[in-house]
Amino acid sequence: MALKVNLNEIQMKEHPKFEGVKVGYVVTKERHPELSIIILEVASGVEIPLHTHEKEVDSIFILEGEGEMYMGDSWQTVKKGDIIAVASKELHGLKAKENLKCYVVHAPALW
Repeated sequence: MALKVNLNEIQMKEHPKFEGVKVGYVVTKERHPELSIIILEVASGVEIPLHTHEKEVDSIFILEGEGEMYMGDSWQTVKKGDIIAVASKELHGLKAKENLKCYVVHAPALW
């Protein structure tokens, strides 16, 4: 399943749950059930509430911006260049201090 995609060519759509959040689908579970890859854009001031994933591990690379991520038991600053790994069933959330753009991999596939 080799794939090459240019970041600038990904079509961004409104997130199905969160206002002020856009999602671009790179790899979905229909193409590869073992992982999904998305680009996530979170507008400044928007928060993705605390949540968990039953089976999926989150791997998040911050491409642009700055915010806070709830990991473990506290909010921590995240910024361009940071890589975050969140285990399944681990409580996490994201707040954008300025516009955030993230590369997110879920394994197994979430999307």
